[in-house]
Amino acid sequence: MGAGLFPDDSPLLQINREAAVLGAAGYAILLQVAHPSVGRGVHEHSDFAERPLDRLRGTLTFVYGTVFGTADEAERVSRIVRARHVRVNGDGYRALDPDLQVWVAATLYEGSLRMYELLVGPLSAAEKEVACAQASIFATALGCPAEHWPKDLDAFTEYWRHTVDTVEVTDAARHITRSLFNPPNPLLRAAARAQRFLAAGLLPPRIRDALGLEWGATQQRRFDRLVYVTRVVYPRLPRALRHLPKDLCLWDMRRQIARNRLYVRPSGRRRPPAVTGRRLRSPRALGAASRPRRGRTARVPRDRGVTR
Repeated sequence: MGAGLFPDDSPLLQINREAAVLGAAGYAILLQVAHPSVGRGVHEHSDFAERPLDRLRGTLTFVYGTVFGTADEAERVSRIVRARHVRVNGDGYRALDPDLQVWVAATLYEGSLRMYELLVGPLSAAEKEVACAQASIFATALGCPAEHWPKDLDAFTEYWRHTVDTVEVTDAARHITRSLFNPPNPLLRAAARAQRFLAAGLLPPRIRDALGLEWGATQQRRFDRLVYVTRVVYPRLPRALRHLPKDLCLWDMRRQIARNRLYVRPSGRRRPPAVTGRRLRSPRALGAASRPRRGRTARVPRDRGVTR
């Protein structure tokens, strides 16, 4: 197995090997779709709200593959994601737009860093400076030219504050939010509720309110207690358990590569979902046109691969 892109003691690896940072997954997604162009592209091309486990698997493969994979593995994952995003275009958005790629990458970095410092412990200013520079891998792996990433931590902080203060939440983002936290699978609803609570507690109040996420003094007290307890308990867990999601994802990625099954899955949606009232409904739910003909068995394609 070849060498990775970063030394083992790199701050970016230190942050992302911890399972605790996965608590920021919903937060990062909501910040991404709060950007009008990203939100529109997700609304019209992605089915992650209907296939949350597939999308989670794809995103984790992207993050862990680029950060912890060998140079060849990271390049393979990057190539797959770039190829998929070539087709994501529409009125007012383009997935390969460097500005959008930087924003998506920034949410992955800021979300993981924030959750790490909240639940594991603080990083020094020097460590955060290095982590910020290393996090440019998220943008370049999406196909973004390296010069578009903020040049240092101060530039990133200014970029982050400006974007968070000026981004305008759209109806598409609100529909995605409702769908994301109301998965059709009842077994996933508890996890979705937990992610909704964490995301609401982490989001800037302006964006949280615009997305329609209720929050008050009671929720804030619960959030603070959860953070306190987790910060006491989590660092005392066995390291193997804390790093288990990363290890499992890399094992799965390498298994797919060995079987030549790590490939670009065709888009799960050919047209955006119809919006009816307050619920976001997929085309399948709108009528019999998408049902198999009587007397024939619907063929369900097996779905593997890196997706975002």
